[in-house]
Amino acid sequence: MSTQERGPEGQAAATGAPQAGAYGQAAGDVRSYPCEACGATVEFSPGAGALKCPYCGHEQALAQVPRQVREHPIGELAALRDKPRAVVLGEARAFLCPGCGARTETDDLSARCQFCATPLVADAEQTERVVPEAVVPFGLDRGAARDRLNTWTSSRWFAPGSLKKVTEAETFKGSYLPHWTYDAATASRYEGQRGEHYYTTETYTATENGQQVTRTRQVRHTRWHHASGTVARAFDDVLVAGTVHVKSEQLDKLTPWPLQEARPYQPEYLAGFQTVRYDVEPEQGLETAKERMAAQIASDCRADIGGDEQRLTSVATRYDDVTFKLVLLPVWFLTYLHAGRSWQVMVNARTGEVIGDRPYSAVKITAAIAALAVVIAVIVAVVAAK
Repeated sequence: MSTQERGPEGQAAATGAPQAGAYGQAAGDVRSYPCEACGATVEFSPGAGALKCPYCGHEQALAQVPRQVREHPIGELAALRDKPRAVVLGEARAFLCPGCGARTETDDLSARCQFCATPLVADAEQTERVVPEAVVPFGLDRGAARDRLNTWTSSRWFAPGSLKKVTEAETFKGSYLPHWTYDAATASRYEGQRGEHYYTTETYTATENGQQVTRTRQVRHTRWHHASGTVARAFDDVLVAGTVHVKSEQLDKLTPWPLQEARPYQPEYLAGFQTVRYDVEPEQGLETAKERMAAQIASDCRADIGGDEQRLTSVATRYDDVTFKLVLLPVWFLTYLHAGRSWQVMVNARTGEVIGDRPYSAVKITAAIAALAVVIAVIVAVVAAK
């Protein structure tokens, strides 16, 4: 949430903000980007992949950044612990709008001035302990996100028929969400057991047509053997949500993310969108990443044990060459109205994957259950008749 104040004596006026070279106008540690054609403020356009003026339509390329995305060695965390954040989590900070001079209070890295809608982008170098290293830019614009919503609402099973008539979102919000990625080379020593199946013939008595008869059947047993060994795996870009504002279970449903399409961080990508600051520290994220690695490592251990069944009694893992980085991922948050209620969906603004809330039709569910009951009854009747 943001709040605004007018400039001196309550007047909103252009400030003649100082220039910041190719990176746009700066007011304090906040930047905006003037249109080269008309002087209005441009914002990042997903369809064009460039900065675009919403007034005259002029497009201008982003400044060239002569650097690569850097993976930070985990050893840097020690130095980061001593680097204070200029903005404390949960506390709003003031953005001075270069367009009208109004003050906007927000805890986001980027937002809009609610007086003149100028996109405002904070200088992360001045506020964050860890600066974003990469960004996956918005690839879907509002129209494309709307199309994904229409496809999603019209394809929901057991939804009311009226849901298909939902063709428009009531609200749109494009947000970059912070995520941590971790790389590691792991070597794991395990102890466990390998189970091998074998079969014996068992004799039993059954009653058929009122007569006692003797039958035989194969019974499976498992013979267990001690197993131990070492497995190794290199992990690349293990993804962990860097915010608690959206449940990680929901964000996981938006995967996979095309991280190979990430670009070196530039504040211009944020212009026109909300950008949430990270509130999960990198140390916390690393522990979550190790939990995710552990699931794959356990699978590797079981594969190495072999046999028909496996038991793992212990796994000890060494992590080498651990690196991390902060990457921003794009999400459209949409709400739509149905039956007098608001429902929220999220759209992966790069791949178009949609997740969200939806209504269910009690009539359709009841009809489906009744139809299933009829099918089961017919099958039982056919089997009984044989």
